[in-house]
Amino acid sequence: MAKRKSLATQSTSDALIEDLKASLDHAEDLLRQAADATGEKAADLRTRALEALDQGREKLRETQADLVEQGRKVVHDTDQYVQDNPWKAVGIAGVAGLLLGALLSRR
Repeated sequence: MAKRKSLATQSTSDALIEDLKASLDHAEDLLRQAADATGEKAADLRTRALEALDQGREKLRETQADLVEQGRKVVHDTDQYVQDNPWKAVGIAGVAGLLLGALLSRR
């Protein structure tokens, strides 16, 4: 279950990065065209570039909200697991602590 959530989060992050790259590339292209253009065409290109940036910003907000919601769900699921299996959780934490201690003491 944790693996599936991790993959979903990674997929969402990858999609966000690709969307932002595309929006920024589009805006950059429009701004370059606007630099070469004059008059009404330049104003139109600048407006379109700002719209592309706004779209990228909105996608970022949406993805951030999705990631926050996924994080809350993971925290809730973890809390529920610890409540349902307290001794397993203590054992897992103990083993993790031992491994971390062993790794740190090697340095």
